[in-house]
Amino acid sequence: MPNALESMWGCRGVRLMNVELVGDYFGMNCSSVEADNLTVNGNYIFDGGRDIVVRNSTLISKDAFWNCENVTVIDSRVIGEYLGWNSKNLRFVRCTIESDQGLCYIDDLTLEDCKISNSPLSFEYSTVDATVELGEGVSIKNPISGSITARGECELILEPERIDPTRTSISFIGEKDGF
Repeated sequence: MPNALESMWGCRGVRLMNVELVGDYFGMNCSSVEADNLTVNGNYIFDGGRDIVVRNSTLISKDAFWNCENVTVIDSRVIGEYLGWNSKNLRFVRCTIESDQGLCYIDDLTLEDCKISNSPLSFEYSTVDATVELGEGVSIKNPISGSITARGECELILEPERIDPTRTSISFIGEKDGF
């Protein structure tokens, strides 16, 4: 789909298999979406979507999965600013993520065995359960609560005047420790 600008808005029961698309605002307000081997180059994808499962895909998109609920992304690569803002029940499994100020303002964010790089100011005001490997250019800022276990190092920004740092357990483990 070389010109998928503003396509598939408000659709239900969508199955996308081996699809490449280019265009902003793809899949806005969709529900019950399954995608396998989806390649997207376009901004604001799946804004307002519900009950979405994406596997084996590459998503290059500013503001992907905003205002979404019940999204699972498995074995995929996600690149873009402000990933997942204002969403609920967002889950990433074995994904590679790059996102400037991504993964913020999310209720029930889960990351399982994901790799994160080039992602400053991640997790702000999110409730999070994460096991991640950290690459370069990552910082964690003001998660609200939960648990983060990270292999690697990053800048940690906790502002007690804005959040209660005791509500989030953050552990940095060495290369040999594993998850």
